[in-house]
Amino acid sequence: MKRAIRRLLAAFSPLQLFALIAPKDPARRVTHAARHADGPRGGLDVYAPAKVDGPAPVAVFLYGGSWETGRRQDYRWVARALAAQGFLVLVPDYRLYPEVRYPGFLEDGAAAVRWAVDNAASLDGDPARIVLIGHSAGAYNAAMLALDPRWLRAVAVEPRVIRTFVGLSGPYAFLPLESPVTIRTFGEADDLAATQPAAFARADAPAAFLATGEQDTVVRPRNTRKLAAALREAGAKVEERHYPNMGHAGPVLALSRLFRGKSTLLADMVAFLKAEVG
Repeated sequence: MKRAIRRLLAAFSPLQLFALIAPKDPARRVTHAARHADGPRGGLDVYAPAKVDGPAPVAVFLYGGSWETGRRQDYRWVARALAAQGFLVLVPDYRLYPEVRYPGFLEDGAAAVRWAVDNAASLDGDPARIVLIGHSAGAYNAAMLALDPRWLRAVAVEPRVIRTFVGLSGPYAFLPLESPVTIRTFGEADDLAATQPAAFARADAPAAFLATGEQDTVVRPRNTRKLAAALREAGAKVEERHYPNMGHAGPVLALSRLFRGKSTLLADMVAFLKAEVG
């Protein structure tokens, strides 16, 4: 029996195991493996509240993984947590390194927003009230899609449909490139300054909720401080939260039923989103 358990544990990553065992919030998966882009990384899943009372705001969740790992299947618990709060939730995959470098993952994120605009109404969602939520590398993607309008305009989406965005443990200001991850992902960009979300802070930017764990040693909290300061200086609305005794994964794990009792993050984030999109 112990050997069988060890084999089972070895077959899964820690995140996959968490996805299997974490208690799930009540929600409905309404679309499985819809296609927002070509190729094996072009699928998305959609979850809806267990009960729908009018068109729901749409949340597009972009997972992290250093732009080189991640599967939408491992974040069903996030989708259900957000759906239980009243959102129609999309979890898209996107292309990763080494298949693509910057900006391929942004192009895929924009395609997922395009899918939301085209299809949310048929799923009881409101395509005029879209929020972007991301963790880690996904928080970078969310910030860039929200702040730099060229990515959405490239897929014929009016940027103002993004009403607000949430960044959890995100890298937003990481020049000069120093880590192997950022060097291989962004090192071939023609204009490195234009890869940084903080460079696109503006007064009419979507309202931002930026959260980080004060003990994060993977993406230092200074990234959140720098983007929040840039948005604030530009005149945009931003809520900046730093959670003590929380590391890099803490902010996304705090969305789960298993950990949310240890932090106010989910309640803080939802209150912010509801105030912005209803």
